[in-house]
Amino acid sequence: MSFENQLKEEMRLVMLRLLNELPSYRGNSSTLHSGLTHWGLSFSRDQVKTELYWLKDQGCVEIELDNPDVIVVKLKERGQDVVENRTKVHGIKRPSA
Repeated sequence: MSFENQLKEEMRLVMLRLLNELPSYRGNSSTLHSGLTHWGLSFSRDQVKTELYWLKDQGCVEIELDNPDVIVVKLKERGQDVVENRTKVHGIKRPSA
């Protein structure tokens, strides 16, 4: 696996973890971008939005609002199961024990 793919898998897990910690399990692409930067993962806002759509396609998040500036997402049960290490989704880094 390429280093770029490893970073994407890490990014996806961190975004799910961030959503898991937010009130009502909801957040937006801007907040998640800031959270990723805080954890030393440097991605563009466009990359964050692209990965949020990828997570939606995997059934991990629900997109509640989509406009050109910001996407509002909510963590779904499957996404929480990934964070809690109850399920594995190919393309998302598995949480460490």
